[in-house]
Amino acid sequence: MSVLPQPLSEQRPRGIAGTLIASGVAIALLYYGRGFLVTLITAITISFLLEPFVELVMKLRAPRAFASFLVCSFALLLVYAFGLGMYTQAKALWEDLPQYSQRVSEIADEVGVALETAEKDAYRILMPRRWRELEEQKRLLSPPPEPATRRRRTAEPPLPVAPPPQTVTEVRIRPERSPLVDYVYRYWEQLYNFALLASFVPFLVYFMLSWRDHMRRSYLQLFHGPERHAAGRSWQGIADMARAYVVGNFVLGMFLTAASGLFFWLVGLPYFLLVAPLSAFFSLVPYIGLPLAIIPPFLAALPVYSKMGPYLVIAAVVGFLHLMALNLLYPKLVGSRVHLNPLAVTVALMFWGSLWGAVGLVFAIPITAGMKAVFDNVPALQAYGKLLGD
Repeated sequence: MSVLPQPLSEQRPRGIAGTLIASGVAIALLYYGRGFLVTLITAITISFLLEPFVELVMKLRAPRAFASFLVCSFALLLVYAFGLGMYTQAKALWEDLPQYSQRVSEIADEVGVALETAEKDAYRILMPRRWRELEEQKRLLSPPPEPATRRRRTAEPPLPVAPPPQTVTEVRIRPERSPLVDYVYRYWEQLYNFALLASFVPFLVYFMLSWRDHMRRSYLQLFHGPERHAAGRSWQGIADMARAYVVGNFVLGMFLTAASGLFFWLVGLPYFLLVAPLSAFFSLVPYIGLPLAIIPPFLAALPVYSKMGPYLVIAAVVGFLHLMALNLLYPKLVGSRVHLNPLAVTVALMFWGSLWGAVGLVFAIPITAGMKAVFDNVPALQAYGKLLGD
């Protein structure tokens, strides 16, 4: 007994429903497994970045395991040296924090007075007659000032007398915790999970580098015929894209760090060794990089400058460096490898940012560019690659 094929009108809704269910399951896995996936993607990106150095050491006839260990150790040493310098600057900044908080309070008071004055001026201009009536009512209702002779005859209130010491047992009052300590207590589990997963990154990078050839052969054996060649091209395309993206952004960040650090040092900005790299790498964040890059030098300049002129100069120099780096250097160092159109970049930032937060904004472009590298090398998916391309 033959089974009649179902009509196309019935097959299409089932196909759409299956696609929607699969998409929902994939998004749920991406959201709930974000810690594991972010750790894995970080390790893969770092391994692609360090692979040329491993091959350079292997040219000296060193085995891959030893070359991977040597390169990973040197990279960890560089990270430790950079972290030590940042820690020294952050510790000095922590000691000067009361001075910064006092300056912030003064600025808040000045802004409040300026807003109140502007509100009164606007009310006086828009409603002059009503303003005069209110001023006249305040003058009539306020009590007359006391004469000077009467004020001198008035006895001053007696000073409060301190209570006698009590002989009860001393009660120790526990000091209030700082906001930072409260934050640590509140998000202790998340911080612990983040530190636990981050501790796996060096080991993952080492094993990915030392077992690279084995993993690549095993990966290619999953495919046959033309599919194996497409899989190999996809592997190489993802590696080239990730390496170019990371190296390009790192070179841009170091250039902006050197240029902005020299400027901050010349104008006498405190903690320029900490402020310069923060401002430089914040500047590389898509779309919102410029305002983020201005925030660190503005905060560092609070106890130094009280007028608006220096802040405008700092904002102008940071903006000039930001525009020069992204318009002149970024297309040559990164744009030639990524090839994503602005709409795809914007949607990717929204999607990955909503799933993984700030980490998603960092990985949105390389993940999308990696997907495009796969689409371009698989004939059945090349239309999606053109959809994402520039």
